[in-house]
Amino acid sequence: MYPVVGAARARSVGELAEAVVRCTACPRLVAWREEVARVKRAAFRDQEYWGRPVPGFGPADAAVLVVGLAPAAHGGNRTGRMFTGDPSGDVLFPALHAVGLADRPDARELLGARVTAPVHCAPPGNRPTTGERDTCRPWLVRELELLRPTLRVAVALGGFAWQALLPALDSAGWRPPRPRPVFGHGAEAAVEHADGGPELRLLGCYHPSRRNTSTGRLTPAMLREVLRRAARLGGR
Repeated sequence: MYPVVGAARARSVGELAEAVVRCTACPRLVAWREEVARVKRAAFRDQEYWGRPVPGFGPADAAVLVVGLAPAAHGGNRTGRMFTGDPSGDVLFPALHAVGLADRPDARELLGARVTAPVHCAPPGNRPTTGERDTCRPWLVRELELLRPTLRVAVALGGFAWQALLPALDSAGWRPPRPRPVFGHGAEAAVEHADGGPELRLLGCYHPSRRNTSTGRLTPAMLREVLRRAARLGGR
């Protein structure tokens, strides 16, 4: 399954997820995710790894879309769920819960929010190439299109997500302002849609990576502040 074909055929976020997990478009990512799933980390040697592309998760009528970077090799690539089983999720999920966007601190269920990424396979060194990002873009574009009736806010976790979202929004019918807004923690931009309907607010937030949280560049309070703003804008 390739993104351009699979994304166009999806008529719901459920169908989109089914297509995403069959994607084999990027040879380097396919080889890496499968190698990680075969070798495993010692702490998880008794677990069966997912080892496939990881789709977004959350309700089909979400008002808030949280966009990360890509699944972690021993996180989402192991569990099959974005941010689940890695240190970033240990910070993100309690923050979502604190602002009313998740049912509990481990975010068993998201409330009015959805989590996704511009790249659906775990990349070596957590660094997808620009080519891999662009190849994967149709999945994100279609997810945005399917969420259009209810989507009011997109939170970009990091500069990579911000830069990936802008062209994806453009392809999905929104009209990002020009000059293009610059990423920063707390950055905010209003994005109109070509159909004249409700605008979307794009919010920037540092990624809850271990590097950012361990150095204090991003604190739980800073993350909650951005997500609280997203929840308010999304009507939560």
